[in-house]
Amino acid sequence: MTEKKRTTIVLFSGDYDKVMAAYIIANGAAAYDHEVTIFHTFWGLNALRKDEDIEVPKTFMEKMFGKMMPRGADKMGISKMNFAGFGPKMIKDVMKKHNALTVPQLIEMAQEQEIKLVACTMTMDLLGLNQVELLDDIEYAGVAAYLADAQEGNVNLFI
Repeated sequence: MTEKKRTTIVLFSGDYDKVMAAYIIANGAAAYDHEVTIFHTFWGLNALRKDEDIEVPKTFMEKMFGKMMPRGADKMGISKMNFAGFGPKMIKDVMKKHNALTVPQLIEMAQEQEIKLVACTMTMDLLGLNQVELLDDIEYAGVAAYLADAQEGNVNLFI
């Protein structure tokens, strides 16, 4: 019996196009029968934020981070040619014309394929994010848990 291949991705970026690339790679690896982990840290956590505003007690600084960061995958900007918010609209129009999946759809597909979506607990603490503000059915862990997965990984990416 052959050993199962593993792919791990550290998703640091909160740019729509980079998050899209990470999820396309993750879903592709899962389709090739890899065990896949995406470790969301810093701005990559925004991909896991729920769209709606959820009232939780926060410090002033945590409230500021919450207001400045996009709420949900569909609200993230793109890394190049953002054009004051027009860039994401243009890329989404092009994607629609080519029947490409949106980032929220790619995230849903990842969950259906049992890709392990992990939120970095240390970053959550730093940015003042609470579990109730993030998507359901994800995991919470620190760097040690990611390293344990990556140590066994055949493919390890930082995006």
